[in-house]
Amino acid sequence: MRVTLHRGAAEIGGTCIELRHSSGARLILDAGRPLDAPAEVAGLLPPTLDTAAPAAVLVCHAHQDHWGLLPELLGTWPVHCGTASARLIALTSRFARRPLPRQPRGWQPGRPFDVGPFRVTPILTDHSAFDAAMLLVEGDGKRVLYSGDFRRHGRKSALVDRLMAAPPEGIDLLILEGTNLGTDKPVVTEAALEAKFVALMARKPGRILTAWSGQNIDRTVTLYRAARRSGRPLIVDLYTAEVLEAIADGTRLPRPGFPGVKVVFTRGLVRHYQRHGRQDLLDRMLPHGMSASRLTGARAVVMVRDALVRDYAAKGVAPAPGDAFVWSSWRGYHDPSSPTSTWAKAAELVFLHTSGHASANDLLTFAQAMRPKRILPVHGLNWAHAGTPFAGLSPLPNGGTMDV
Repeated sequence: MRVTLHRGAAEIGGTCIELRHSSGARLILDAGRPLDAPAEVAGLLPPTLDTAAPAAVLVCHAHQDHWGLLPELLGTWPVHCGTASARLIALTSRFARRPLPRQPRGWQPGRPFDVGPFRVTPILTDHSAFDAAMLLVEGDGKRVLYSGDFRRHGRKSALVDRLMAAPPEGIDLLILEGTNLGTDKPVVTEAALEAKFVALMARKPGRILTAWSGQNIDRTVTLYRAARRSGRPLIVDLYTAEVLEAIADGTRLPRPGFPGVKVVFTRGLVRHYQRHGRQDLLDRMLPHGMSASRLTGARAVVMVRDALVRDYAAKGVAPAPGDAFVWSSWRGYHDPSSPTSTWAKAAELVFLHTSGHASANDLLTFAQAMRPKRILPVHGLNWAHAGTPFAGLSPLPNGGTMDV
């Protein structure tokens, strides 16, 4: 078996890795869109990726930096991912107006399946993306473990701890993400973050205006739990309501219909769903819905972002000193001059977040527990400064190839 790192050697996101069997069969691990790529730009597939020969694609989770280039691949290439991830990818591709050439095939965590001569075992993991998986790939007598993106401080940290306690035997190559190497990103637990939100809600008499990703389900759970403990409703937008509806069946995840969950109907999103023939979703959400005008004076936890606050402002909603504007995403994404920040300038600005990726110490501890013969570093800016603790580190440049 040979591995080619098409992209991901010295950047975060845009990952694309190829495994080639001696028979010529190919597996593509992720086809990610680079994080810094403008939304309107196409033609971003790595130049070393052969797009003419047959291949199958495995997508470890539903963040666009791991699947966003699927629309540029041949429609004959089968795509495999988690069942919930397939729903989230379809939902996001519709919003982004980049229809997929094929629907992904859903896998079941822990159940091996064959893709040509490869045996693939998805291993559910802890990450800010719901349904994220590590991938154990076997072929040509070799075993490759792809970490995807993961952490050990989220609400599913037990999954990683369990894998570390009983790792797969005889890993020839560990393909390991390194997002947080050399950074000071916060890595507190979601439970600790929940406690900080509860304290903030006790201190602030007004609204908790919070910016977070609607697909960060752990954060939605954290906010819901903190809101319930504080006697406040959690108000989400229609998109987040659709995300929760798509994945929550068979789980205890909060969703519209749960006590304290309300859905704000904003002009922009209502029009979006109507244009796309989704009146059915609007009808289902209506019993749990509210107008943006009712946010005035509401003692609630309210989702905010640029597209929403324009509609909030049009309904006369204005932040006040008794409110808090909470940035609950990576601090590097915060723009003080954005429409949301400008609109919320009267509120107290608070940063409450924890990373979706493992700390540097957890990355090392995980690698040591896996005991691989070699480690291929990906998805990080600071691998060159990681030092010697990562035994067997075997970096490749973008486009580089080596035998497993």
